[in-house]
Amino acid sequence: MFGVDSSELAVVAILALIFIGPKDLPKVMRTVGYWVGRVRGMARHFTSGIENMMREAELEEMEKKWREENERIMQLHPANAAEPEPGSPDEMPPIAEPEEPKLPFDEAQPEDELPAEKRPLP
Repeated sequence: MFGVDSSELAVVAILALIFIGPKDLPKVMRTVGYWVGRVRGMARHFTSGIENMMREAELEEMEKKWREENERIMQLHPANAAEPEPGSPDEMPPIAEPEEPKLPFDEAQPEDELPAEKRPLP
C-alpha cells in the first residue's frame, strides 16, 4: 500500500509491542485505525470534489461548442418564409373531392338491356 514490505511491518509491530506494551497496544491500534479512516475519508472527499469540478468544466466546454455549432448551422441555413418555423405544424394540402364510383352498368337501364356478358347469372 505505502511500499511497506512484510518484513518492515513485522519490525514495526515488534517495536510497537516493546515500546507501547501489550496492555495499551489494542487501544493505540484503535486510535491509529480511527485516524487512518478519517484521513482516507478526507482524501476521498477531496478527490470526488476535484472530479466534480472537472466534469462541470467539461460540460461547460461542451455546451459552448454546441452553441457555436448551432449558431454556425443557423447562419448557413437561415429560416425563410417558404419553410415553416421549426416546431410549427405544416399546412395540410387541400383534400381532393372524391369521385363517384362507376357502376358496371347504368342504374337507369333496365336489366334486360344489358349486354349478355354483363348480366348476372340466373
